[in-house]
Amino acid sequence: MNAADFSKLVKQVTAGKKLPDAVYLHKDAFSVLPPLLAKFIKVVAAALKIADSDWNIVKLSKADFRLSLLHYPDFYSDPYPVLKQSVTVDLAKLQHRLTRYDEHDNPPILHRKELFVLAEHPDYESFCQITQEGEAAGLYDNPRMIGFKASWLRLIAKHGYEVVDGRLFRSSAVNTVADEHSIDRHKTALVRHELSAPMKTLAKHGFLQGDYSVFDYGCGRGDDLRELEAHGLDVSGWDPNFRPDADKVSSDVVNIGFVINVIEDKDERIDALLGSWELTQKLLVVSAMLANESHIAQFQPYKDGVITSRNTFQKYYNQSELKGFIETTLDENAIAISPGVFYVFRDKELEQEFQQSRQKRHYEWRHLTAPEPVSETQARLLFTQHETLFEAFWKSCLSLGRLPAEDEFTHYKELIALIGSPKKALRLVSHWYNSQELEQAAQMRKEDLLVYFALAQFQKHKGYAKQPDSLKRDIKAFFDNYSVAQTQAKDMLFNIANSQAIEAACVQLNQSIPSKLDYEDGVLHSITFHKSFMTQLNPLLRVYTGSALQLYGELDDIDLIKIHIHSGKLTLLGYDDFSKNQPLLAERVKIKMAQQSVDFFDYVDTINRPPLLDKLSFLAQF
Repeated sequence: MNAADFSKLVKQVTAGKKLPDAVYLHKDAFSVLPPLLAKFIKVVAAALKIADSDWNIVKLSKADFRLSLLHYPDFYSDPYPVLKQSVTVDLAKLQHRLTRYDEHDNPPILHRKELFVLAEHPDYESFCQITQEGEAAGLYDNPRMIGFKASWLRLIAKHGYEVVDGRLFRSSAVNTVADEHSIDRHKTALVRHELSAPMKTLAKHGFLQGDYSVFDYGCGRGDDLRELEAHGLDVSGWDPNFRPDADKVSSDVVNIGFVINVIEDKDERIDALLGSWELTQKLLVVSAMLANESHIAQFQPYKDGVITSRNTFQKYYNQSELKGFIETTLDENAIAISPGVFYVFRDKELEQEFQQSRQKRHYEWRHLTAPEPVSETQARLLFTQHETLFEAFWKSCLSLGRLPAEDEFTHYKELIALIGSPKKALRLVSHWYNSQELEQAAQMRKEDLLVYFALAQFQKHKGYAKQPDSLKRDIKAFFDNYSVAQTQAKDMLFNIANSQAIEAACVQLNQSIPSKLDYEDGVLHSITFHKSFMTQLNPLLRVYTGSALQLYGELDDIDLIKIHIHSGKLTLLGYDDFSKNQPLLAERVKIKMAQQSVDFFDYVDTINRPPLLDKLSFLAQF
C-alpha cells in the first residue's frame, strides 16, 4: 500500500473519533473499516512484532502516511482510561517510535469512549452516560485542560465531584486542605530596566522591527510591554497577578517568559504552555530558569522544585529537560536559542527561513578594480549610465550565489526593461567585476545549504513541496534536485562520527586560524578557538558544532569553543571580560551529543575563577 491508497482509504472511514488531522478507532470497531485498510493495520502491527494484547486503538493520520497503535489496558473498566503505550509508525520513512507511559506521573487519558466503538456495542450506552455526566458537570467546557490524568482529576475535584465505581458523584463534603506552603507567586515578577532575555533574542533576530504583533503571556509588571510600546510596536500582555483583567490576544509572536518555572502545579504548567500556544500565530518563545544541582541544593525542596528565600516556588530545569517538556506538551520541534530560551514555530515556512539565516554566511564584496574596457562601446556606455543599478544587481548575485528571481531583487523590472534578462545583465557586469567572486559566493552558499539540510535532519522532515520558493531555487541551482541535496547532507551529518575526518579538519583549521591543539598521551584530543572564527570552519566542523549547539543555543555569553575530536563533545567557555589581558573563567558548558545532554558549570566564586593564561593563542595577529 502506498501513501495515496492509504489516504484514500482513511477518507472512507465513517466511524471513530474524528479530529481535523486524524481518526481514532477501537479495534472492536474494525468491521466498519475498508477491509484492505483493516488488514494493513494488522500487518503493520505484526511486522513490528507488537502483540495483539499490546494495542487496542489505532490512530490514522489524514494528512500523512502514518498511523499509531495505542494501548489503553483499562479501556472498558475505567471511565477515563490511561494510555500505557504508543507506537507511532511513519510508513513513508519506514520508521517507528515506541513511547511508554506506564511510569509517567501524568499520562494521557481518553474521554468520550462511545466515539471509539460502534453504536451496537453492548457498552455504548454506558459510555454515553459517562460523557453526558461530564458534560452536565461542566468538565468539557475547556477541552485544553482535560488531556492528562492529573489535570483531569483536579478539574473533577474543582467542580465538586468524585469518581466512584467509574461514575461521577457530587462530593458530599469538599474538604479544602490548606497547603503547607502558601506560595507568593507575585514576588517572582522582577522589576527590570531593560528587555528580558527572551525579548532580547527576538530583537536580535528581527522579530521586533514592527512586522509582527507581540503578546506577552505572563507579563509580570509590564516592563517589556512599556519598552516595546515606546518603540511603536503592536504589543499587549496578560498576567494573573498584575493584569488579570487584560484580554488574551492571539498574536504573531507570543512570549511566555519565565512563567512555567514559577508554577508549583505540573498540570497548571502544561495548561499555561498550551494556552500560550493557542494564541500563537507564527512564533512562540518559551523560557525558564536553569540551574545545576549545587545551586538548587541551597533551597528547601518542594514538590519537583524548591522554595526560595523569598517564599517563591522555582522549578529549575536543565536544557534537555526543558526542551523535552516543551516538545512533549506541544508535539512540536523546540529550537534552542540560548540557555533556557526556545523558539517553537507555528509558521513552518518562517521556521525554515529562520534556520537558514542562522547558517548563512555573507560574502563581503569590496570593489577593488576599475572597469575593464570592452569592444562594445554601447555596453560600456550602458554600464556607465546605470552603474548604481548594475552594482546593486551584482551584490544581489553575490548574496544569493546565483541569479536573483523577480521577488529577490528590488529593481528587477527596471533591469529587465533596460537589458532584457538577468543572464544578459550578468554577462555584462562580468566584464567589470571579478567572476571568481561569484563562484566563491556560490560555493559558500552551497556549503551553507548543506549545513542547513544536515542540521535539519534533527527536526521533522519537510518535503520539497513545503519548502519556500527561494529555497527551491537554491536547490535547483546548486544541487539539481532535492534528493541530491538530502543525500549529500545526510552523508555530511553521519561523517561527524568519523573521528579521523574530524581530526583532519581540526588540523587543517589550526593552520588557518588562531587556535590551540591539545594532546592526551600523544593523541590529538581537541582544538580550541575563539567564536569569532566560527564562519571559517569547514562544513563538516560547522555541522559538528551546529549539532551540539542545537541543544544549547547561541553563543552570546561564550568566548572560546573546544571541539573534542574523539568523544562527540563540545565545550563552551565564557569569561568575565575577554578584553582583559588575563580574563577569568566565569562559565563552562559541556555538551554531550551522544547523551543529548548539557552540563553547566558556573564559577560563582570570583576568587576561584581560573585565568586564561594563553589568550594570545586565540587572537588574530595584526
